[in-house]
Amino acid sequence: MTGTSIAPESETIDREQLTPLYHVVLLDDDEHTYAYVIEMLQRLFLFSEGKAYAHAREVDTTGRTIVITCELPQAEFARDQIRSYGPDWRMPESKGSMSAIIEPAQ
Repeated sequence: MTGTSIAPESETIDREQLTPLYHVVLLDDDEHTYAYVIEMLQRLFLFSEGKAYAHAREVDTTGRTIVITCELPQAEFARDQIRSYGPDWRMPESKGSMSAIIEPAQ
């Protein structure tokens, strides 16, 4: 008796298609410099200087920028890394890290 089998490749694709993805969104504030944002994104996400600058500009002009889209555990880790990066030493009024949120990717 022969049964129906699923090719391993199609099973992987099906599983990937069902895994929900999340955006990690960096939020703007007035307590961090462009240099801080660029440095943080380069260190945490290994962005090039140009890509980090583009995100810094976007967060400054629109109030938010999506820095990564991934599965929930990785998104939570990335958000927590942003939230724990620390204050901007260039600005005395900077009291802590930037804010980041997670939202479903659609």
